[in-house]
Amino acid sequence: MAGSAVLSERDMQGRLQELLVFIYGEKTGAETAKRLDRLMEQYAFLKKRPVAGERFSERDAVLITYGDQVQADGAAHLRTLQHFLNNHLQGVTNSVHILPFYPYTSDDGFSVVDYRAVDPNLGTWKDVEGLNPNFRLMFDAVVNHISASSAWFQGFLAGDEKYREYFLVTDPAQDLSKVTRPRTLPLLTAFQTPAGEKHVWTTFSADQIDLNFRNPDVLLDVTEALLDYVDKGASLIRLDAIGYLWKEPGTCCIHLPQTHAVVQVWRAVLDLLAPDTLLVTETNVPHKDNISYFGDGVNEAQMVYQFPLVPLVLNALQSGHARHLQEWAGTLAPVSGKTTFFNFLASHDGIGVVPARGILDEKEIQALVATASAHGGRVSYKNNSDGTQSPYELNITFFDFLSDPKNAAESLDTQVSRFMASQAIMLSLQGVPGIYFHSLFGSPNWQEGLAQTGRARTINRQKMKLSDLEKALADPGSRAAKVFTRYAGLLRIRIAEKAFHPNATQKVIELHPALFSLVRVEEGGANLILAIINVSGEKQNLPLPERLSDITPSGNYKDLIGRKTWAPGSPVVIEPYQVLWLKARA
Repeated sequence: MAGSAVLSERDMQGRLQELLVFIYGEKTGAETAKRLDRLMEQYAFLKKRPVAGERFSERDAVLITYGDQVQADGAAHLRTLQHFLNNHLQGVTNSVHILPFYPYTSDDGFSVVDYRAVDPNLGTWKDVEGLNPNFRLMFDAVVNHISASSAWFQGFLAGDEKYREYFLVTDPAQDLSKVTRPRTLPLLTAFQTPAGEKHVWTTFSADQIDLNFRNPDVLLDVTEALLDYVDKGASLIRLDAIGYLWKEPGTCCIHLPQTHAVVQVWRAVLDLLAPDTLLVTETNVPHKDNISYFGDGVNEAQMVYQFPLVPLVLNALQSGHARHLQEWAGTLAPVSGKTTFFNFLASHDGIGVVPARGILDEKEIQALVATASAHGGRVSYKNNSDGTQSPYELNITFFDFLSDPKNAAESLDTQVSRFMASQAIMLSLQGVPGIYFHSLFGSPNWQEGLAQTGRARTINRQKMKLSDLEKALADPGSRAAKVFTRYAGLLRIRIAEKAFHPNATQKVIELHPALFSLVRVEEGGANLILAIINVSGEKQNLPLPERLSDITPSGNYKDLIGRKTWAPGSPVVIEPYQVLWLKARA
């Protein structure tokens, strides 16, 4: 389903009916449209909220964190997080993605028991809303699946008629070989019900039961949960694992047209009721499939996770050349002024390698796998339709991938510089940066946690004592303090420069194989920033360009980081892993 223009409210309501008829057929679609309209009337009060003039700005940076990421004895975890953010991150980031803070049973929050409750171990809705005055909030919508302990699935198991069609029951003899699998676990799980044994679709685990969006009741219940998130303060809603939402046996069951139609329904609902609330899609897949969730630029997500960035940055710093990264970045452009990329390098999950396929060759991907293993990480695999397995993600902290924890000969300053070079690439690119909590401090692999749980992803999910973190930050010689000081410095510079607006023009230029370099030009063309990041451990010498593609700098280049000034054409020495943000008049 496609559309191309900004629609009136009346046209948008007609559009919603068209989408629902496409999904459910003429009769059921029309009935569902009426039910959706009644639901939207209940949330009409959201329209009264003020609407910001700009959806994105150069001030945007999103911290990705668990609700219990920092802990203090006797205090609610969300309040402790609020205390830390207020003391350390005001003026550094303006948004916070709180990873699923709902009651859950497994997968560190991603097996949700109740979409509309706060885990009492973290705090209350009041504690969530307490973060909102100083930070925009991103909530997770984990709506591909729900916990086996949820009231919905327990109702299904008990034979409750209301929940009979909430889940996908499939004959295990059916050919499901084409289904795209993100895990090596069984696709179907057997459960006992009053009607006998039922094999239920469980894409991610036996505790994460896939919802059946063929049932319009599921769509309406989930839509109500999303609107409740807006009411509770969500400015951004992350659609977790959205690509798997609609299942059609005999197909790959990922990125199906009905999935895109459901996203378009939610976009239309939010545009009508809460146009300031943005959808962010999370699809750990190759680039072409990933950006399909922009739709036509106005009808699906406003932001998509930029998954290929992660392995390409690692490849650049591992190899000492930026060729693949440069070539790929040169192809990027948002599909409209109303969309942009959600750039990230680390998250609560591992480092996905699937998005690099077709950009890196198999030897280069295996080099990433080997480095992760050598530096104390783990490798997770997925099942392929031909019966083979291939690497799916690398489980390791970003800092420890880039610097071998066993290499005592390399100085901490070199390790920090290499790490900060990686982060500066992300901060330089067009889009909104998402920064995982542990990246702010260069956290090491949490081997103790891995040993405790036996789950590979635990390695970069360590929870921290507030007192220990504060102590580390107070020591200027610690890794945490060195990384945080430099990271916060880059972010403070970035938010002051309109050339770093998420939709400001971006032009990748070729200066040297070891240098990732691009130009950002603010709207109107008054100022530009030439970003140069040395991805190698060698000094590089070159004259600063006198012309940047079709732009001729007016006056000198001033480095926003080191504060030095150079004239165009003058020679400059770029130290190993050095970052230059050179500002000039266009």
